[in-house]
Amino acid sequence: MNITVVLCTYNRAQSLSAALETAAAQIMPSEVQWEVLVVDNNSSDSTPRVVEQFESRYPGRFRYLFEPQPGKSYALNSGIRAARGAILAFMDDDVRADASWLNNLTAPLGNAQWSGVGGRILPDESFSPPPWLALKGQKEKYALAPLALFDLGEKSCQLSEAPFGTNMAYRKEMFEKYGNFRADLGPRPGSEIRNEDTEFGDRLLAAGEKLLYQPAAVVYHPVTENRIQKKYYLAWWFDKGRADIRQCGVPAGAPSLLGIPLYLFRRLVIWTLRWLLSFDSSERFNSKIKVWGKAGEIAECFSRASRQTGI
Repeated sequence: MNITVVLCTYNRAQSLSAALETAAAQIMPSEVQWEVLVVDNNSSDSTPRVVEQFESRYPGRFRYLFEPQPGKSYALNSGIRAARGAILAFMDDDVRADASWLNNLTAPLGNAQWSGVGGRILPDESFSPPPWLALKGQKEKYALAPLALFDLGEKSCQLSEAPFGTNMAYRKEMFEKYGNFRADLGPRPGSEIRNEDTEFGDRLLAAGEKLLYQPAAVVYHPVTENRIQKKYYLAWWFDKGRADIRQCGVPAGAPSLLGIPLYLFRRLVIWTLRWLLSFDSSERFNSKIKVWGKAGEIAECFSRASRQTGI
């Protein structure tokens, strides 16, 4: 089995160094050939020197690739093209991976029934959720999504939803068959939309491919102070609404006004009323982020219509 870990980075030399230390410490079977491909997305800090140090310390294990086109999807797609492995694993430049992460994540792909695998993304031990987050039942997944956390429990199962990009692996042939990551759904200068990873997983699921949830493949993702601010959550859900329209579009023939389906206005009113009338703080904020999400959908619909009509 040949494996390439694709790690894209932009101006995070310090956290990158810590992430690469955990990548270097991976415990893999001796018969497995694997590499870590660091894709530098036009960084202006000391990123090249950091990677050079790891290339020197671990000859043949790390490789550096420069991608000048700003945007994470461009970096990801460059990494896919340059990867030597038949299996591609993905991690971010700010996570810490368990020593058994890579083996646990990729081993299931030795079984031909699985096209991809997603692992657990857990917060650092110091993380304490604010009281306004709705962490009950199914709402917990949605509450944790802006924090890039992914935890479906301790039992392995077939996925019915796409995993997150900082802890996932696919056969390289999946990209050859279904295409690469969409540039319009990845973060880039002027846009913080972050849906390129889940859109690709959704694409495979829609095509009938099987994805596995592997809880034994664990990475730890820091939750910085700015990410547990309400304004960050609202901005994230607004961009998520925009991304959903870009990914899925709107139903054909839906009655609309200025390119905006009328059902979006109805849903916006419903969630606004729930936000304003709820007495529970977490329920109230959960409704508020739905309002911002619908506002994002409306904004993207209007933007699309304006481009088409030249308004």
